[in-house]
Amino acid sequence: MRPPYLLLDVDGVLIPFPAADGSTPATHVRHDVVPEGRSADTPVTVWLNPEHGRLLLDVIRTGLFTPVWCTSWRQDAATLIGPLLGLPDLRYVDLPRLQIATSHPNGYLWKRDHVDAWLDGAPAVWIDDDFTNLDHAWAAGRTAQGKETLLLQPDPYLGLQPEHLVEVTRWAPSVVPSLRRQARTDPCSLHGRTCCCAGSPAPAHR
Repeated sequence: MRPPYLLLDVDGVLIPFPAADGSTPATHVRHDVVPEGRSADTPVTVWLNPEHGRLLLDVIRTGLFTPVWCTSWRQDAATLIGPLLGLPDLRYVDLPRLQIATSHPNGYLWKRDHVDAWLDGAPAVWIDDDFTNLDHAWAAGRTAQGKETLLLQPDPYLGLQPEHLVEVTRWAPSVVPSLRRQARTDPCSLHGRTCCCAGSPAPAHR
């Protein structure tokens, strides 16, 4: 069975929203990038946490997932954001450029219908900060149909946290039977070369 997709958003996940006073988490480092079609005279400032690169690499190296960018940054996520975090060249979902005034024009995340078609029935973990209750209901419906789907929703002012990736690797064995067998014999092997449960009780993989 093909490993489930790991769909990664950027804004609100890897790039946190600034607080009311304009501050960003102390863990994040400033970078100026030039997205495709933008003049080098007007770069975009982004704040990234170098630790996110290491944590994501640990998950990718387990081989449990097929990581894919799923963001309005589109190919710029692969060419600009990924390299700043030390990530390999990842595929991206080629989302359309819609003229919308809200990210929930129909009460749910605008990406969702496009992602649903792109997945074509495949299981997936989707990390995004902008889901609504309708998105969570959609994920539950996919799972009930045998298309296992996990949505993880970081706080957009804090972004991705280590516990989100712990949850990701705990979820995988429930989707792929061969991974469930591996988890019974060596739970920490699911966390890559650097076990993210070091110093804490071993996760109860199911």
